[in-house]
Amino acid sequence: MFNKKKLIGILIITIIFFSGLFIRLESLDIKRVPQDEKDFFMDTEGKPYMYELDSYYNYRLTKNYIDHGYMGDKFIGNVEWDSYSYYPPGVPMDYPPLIVYLTSFIYTIINYFTNIPLLTVCFWLPAFIAPFAGVITYIFVKRFSDDAAGLTAGILVVLSPLYMLRTVPGWFDTDMFNVFFPILIVWLFMEALYNENLKIKSLISFASAFSMFLFSMAWNGWQYIFYLITLFTSFYIIWLKLKSKDIKNCLIVLLIFSISSSLLIFLTGFINFLKPFYGLLDITKLIGVSNPWDPWPNLYITISELQIPTLDAFILDIGIFLLFFGILGFLLVFRLMLNKKMFHNILKTQSSFFYLFLLAWLFLSFISIFKGARFIILALPPLAISSGIAVGILLKYLENFHKNKNFVRYLSLLLLILIIIPSFLNAYDSLKMLKPAANDDLWNSAEWIRVNTPEDAVVISDWSYGHLFTAISERPVSFDGRSAYIETSPIRTLYGDNLTFNGKIPNTSREYWISHAFSTTNETLSAGIFRMLATSGDYAYFTLENITSSTPKSVEILNEILGIDKHSAFQLLTNKYNFSEEQSIKILNYTHPTYVKPFVIVTYDRMIETGSWDFTFGSWDFVKSKGGNFTYSVGSFEYNKQIINSTNEVKYAFKNNTITWKNMEPYCIVELKNGKIKKRYINPKSNFCIFLLWDNEQTVVIDKKFENSLFSKLILEKINTTNFKSVYHNKKVTVWEIKKIE
Repeated sequence: MFNKKKLIGILIITIIFFSGLFIRLESLDIKRVPQDEKDFFMDTEGKPYMYELDSYYNYRLTKNYIDHGYMGDKFIGNVEWDSYSYYPPGVPMDYPPLIVYLTSFIYTIINYFTNIPLLTVCFWLPAFIAPFAGVITYIFVKRFSDDAAGLTAGILVVLSPLYMLRTVPGWFDTDMFNVFFPILIVWLFMEALYNENLKIKSLISFASAFSMFLFSMAWNGWQYIFYLITLFTSFYIIWLKLKSKDIKNCLIVLLIFSISSSLLIFLTGFINFLKPFYGLLDITKLIGVSNPWDPWPNLYITISELQIPTLDAFILDIGIFLLFFGILGFLLVFRLMLNKKMFHNILKTQSSFFYLFLLAWLFLSFISIFKGARFIILALPPLAISSGIAVGILLKYLENFHKNKNFVRYLSLLLLILIIIPSFLNAYDSLKMLKPAANDDLWNSAEWIRVNTPEDAVVISDWSYGHLFTAISERPVSFDGRSAYIETSPIRTLYGDNLTFNGKIPNTSREYWISHAFSTTNETLSAGIFRMLATSGDYAYFTLENITSSTPKSVEILNEILGIDKHSAFQLLTNKYNFSEEQSIKILNYTHPTYVKPFVIVTYDRMIETGSWDFTFGSWDFVKSKGGNFTYSVGSFEYNKQIINSTNEVKYAFKNNTITWKNMEPYCIVELKNGKIKKRYINPKSNFCIFLLWDNEQTVVIDKKFENSLFSKLILEKINTTNFKSVYHNKKVTVWEIKKIE
């Protein structure tokens, strides 16, 4: 029979869970998008498209698992393989599988009773999983304080803006696990330390280890919490030994935890213990600015979540109340530790070990932020626990503040309201940042590709849309979000044992080739690059690299031969570069294959906003390992009959027909409206052109060097060219095929 205390606990858990759930459901309204545009970002079921394109990758892997029992699409030897990502050759399937297993299980259970599409299950799952982080935080904090403190901590963590935004319906990614599991693991570990019954202690230690095992299946960065617990506790045991204190309790828990979790993870194959948490344990990598793919372009600098956040962004992502009370908790506990009597009176179940561990946890999570803004999420667990402890201490102070218990209760309630209500409002306001990453035009183009291209056709697009096309078009892509290194052991099956490259193959080379194809004015070179990528992938580059042992030389040679016919390319290789006939033929089999894999190129209007990277990477200097410094600026405008004042400082006065950018005349102006192009030259001494996109209400300022680049023709002007023709087009997306290639 439930007593009052248990009923209060159940009520608090219910409040935390549904608070986290209902605030996330508000994202369905797409607050960032005007009312008359919302349908464009909603699917046929009336729900938003996924907010993050990696969600479609996880959806595809789950669909594979349900269809044939494994996440990839084939095996090469005994290696599970995903040939749809980074084709050819694809990538080994080394992705953490928990999100796939859990979704498949839930999908199967739901569809035993009804008929719900897998994509719908994927869409809703994060909003139901994420609030459990608040529930486990409440249970944890209550262990060291009381219900009110636990409630506050649970609410603050589920409403933390970054965690909330990355776990709304439609954000189907591993973020839903990255707060819950660390808190669960540490809570169980601490419970094992404090429990005096050896049998129960052992069981809880194993439960913590099993949670660690599950976390290893949930996220590739799981190592940080394993190393933190293992190393910190080991040092603590050494300190106890030096102080001639009993180490048996800590040693038993640590051994059970570390050995059990290691065996579980190792024996099931979800491990690389020597692989640090994305360089987390290497401080020099965390604070450095080196390019991991040198001399190739560093793709990571284009990804906002991998940039070090500003202080304002850091505070907003965590939530000001969570951050304030989290730090306050550490300060208050430190103050109490200076007075042992006060410490034991207020924090009866807390020890210096737990406080120092929590401090180390927070420090490690703050250090990880040097790897990018997305790692702010790692700071949420220690801050949430500390914030709850802070509230518990403040409530204890209030009890001694006044003898009238009712007055103290009202004052305590007021404190909780002043913390929780603004946190709700802040969380609700942060939803205005959300906008689906897909839309009707992207979806329809993906569907068109699935229906109208051969099953073995390759899709070449900006890497960020790759996961959408593999999932919906059911076609392989040349480049997508799998931008990490590919280990060479399974690659040798495809490339040959002579290709070692210091143990790894950098797939970021494709960012250069695709960007170069768009930035060059040589259409036959662009066509040759796309042909090479679709048919042989990196074979040509790897072969040349093995011969020349020089990346700059290999790139130089490819840029010379890809835009000319096979015979001329053979002559150039043998006469200019003195390659043997055998070497030349081998290279040309990859650059000028007899059979060209069918492929399409997809361009999307959003590429206009990110176009500067195409020119930076496409003009990469492999000797200096940096891109060129080119003019590129994008702005928006609202049209009136007298003048255009664009947000990027383009001014167009219709009365006297003058146009400037930052008060400077352009070399040329290109106006595009309803598929018609009007071009005129103004100042031959100027070094930039202005593209006036009337249909998009955008102005694009571009270096005149790229006036006739493939980027300008396909993405800005959207015109058929000598080599490229449009085979599908809607408002924002165009699908292209090669029209002519030698």
